[in-house]
Amino acid sequence: MLIIMKKNADEAAQVHLKEYLISRNFDIHQSTGANRVIIGVIGDTEKLEPVELEAMPGVLQVIRINKEE
Repeated sequence: MLIIMKKNADEAAQVHLKEYLISRNFDIHQSTGANRVIIGVIGDTEKLEPVELEAMPGVLQVIRINKEE
């Protein structure tokens, strides 16, 4: 799963999101570009609801990556 943060998302929003994911036993990988921060979520993301994550402050979009068969 990829979580794309808004351009104007502050550090507190990023920290809150990362703490939320880590507290639910997910690993994360953050990629910081010139204009965006993308957080990769590693683990069984079937348990996460994209709509719930998109409602969090600073989140622009959540993209679920389908499992390979």
